[in-house]
Amino acid sequence: MHKPLRIAAIAAACAVTGAALYGAGAATAGQSTANSTHEPYNIGLLVKDIDTYYGTTLDADGVYQASTSSQYAKDLAKLDKAARQQIDKAARKSLKKGDKPAVVFDIDDTLLLSLDYEKKTNYTYNATTWADYVNKADRPGVFGSAELVRYAESKGVEVFYNSGLSEAQRAAAVANLKKIGADVNLDADHVFLKDKANPPSYLSACATPGTWTCTTVQYKSGTRKHIEQDLGYDIVANFGDQYSDLDGGYADKTYKLPNPTYFVS
Repeated sequence: MHKPLRIAAIAAACAVTGAALYGAGAATAGQSTANSTHEPYNIGLLVKDIDTYYGTTLDADGVYQASTSSQYAKDLAKLDKAARQQIDKAARKSLKKGDKPAVVFDIDDTLLLSLDYEKKTNYTYNATTWADYVNKADRPGVFGSAELVRYAESKGVEVFYNSGLSEAQRAAAVANLKKIGADVNLDADHVFLKDKANPPSYLSACATPGTWTCTTVQYKSGTRKHIEQDLGYDIVANFGDQYSDLDGGYADKTYKLPNPTYFVS
C-alpha cells in the first residue's frame, strides 16, 4: 500500500514557499500543516510553486519529469554530497571495529519519483490508480539515488530497503529499482515491505496476521530495530522523504529528502 495519508497541495505544500528548507532538512512535521488561524494557502499558487521547485516538464511520452537544473535537483545534490562523506567515514570506522555497517532507504520518492502520478491525480491518492501506477514499474529514479545505493555498496555497506509498499507490489518495486540502476540486494532479506496478511514477529506489538495497527513510525522503526538487533547491523544512515520514514531511532544519521507533494504522519 502506498503511503497512507495523502494531502492535496493546499496542505501538503505549505512549506514549499521555503523550498530550500526541504532540501536542507530544516522543515519540521509541524511546519508541513496549514495554520487554521488564517486564510488557507491558495492551492493554485502552491501548485505553481511545486512546479517551479521541480522544474516540472512534460516529456515527449507525456510523462511529467523533474528538471536536472531545478532547485529540487540542487537540494538533492547537496544532500548526496553530505551523505557520501558521512557514509564513507562511518563505514571505515565501523569496519575497523569489526561491525557490520548498513544503510536503509525508503523507496517512494526517495529512490523512485512519483511526480507524474501526483500531477495527473491532482495530488490526491486512490488505491486502485496508485497500484496500477506502481505495477507499471516505470517510475524514474530520484536524482542521484541509484548512484548513492551503489556508492554505499562499494564502501562495504549493506543496503536495505524499508518501504510502505505492500508485499503484493514486491515484483514491481524490484523491477523498477533494477530499471533505474539500483540493482543492489533486492532479495526478500533486504527489501522490507508491508505484509499485513503475515506480518513478521518483530512487529507483533502492532501487527498480527490479519490485524495491522502499526503506524508508519512503528513499522519503519520496528524494521530498523530488527536490522540492528536481530540481524546485527549498525545502520549508519537512513534515507526517507517523510519524517515518519526517519523517526523512531535505530540509525546513526538520518537524511530527509525533499518532497513537497504529500505528507505522511
